[in-house]
Amino acid sequence: MKYAVVIEKGSESFGAYAPDLPGCAVVGESREEVVQLIQEAIELHLQSLKDHGDEIPPPVSSFEFVNVAGDSSFTARDLSLR
Repeated sequence: MKYAVVIEKGSESFGAYAPDLPGCAVVGESREEVVQLIQEAIELHLQSLKDHGDEIPPPVSSFEFVNVAGDSSFTARDLSLR
């Protein structure tokens, strides 16, 4: 099963959350760390739901990049989280 995750870069750390799994969020020092942590968090979250007899939410969220009008000097590279 694949869940969409959102990864955000902060001033000193990275954060990630799964929109389809409320409360499933992590913080890490690097993008690589936060990707690993969110994978583990999702697995633990799903196991906890199973253990408590709760329904597993289906992965329904997706993401899309959209073009917006604005400063042409702004490029996709500016959006890089690396």
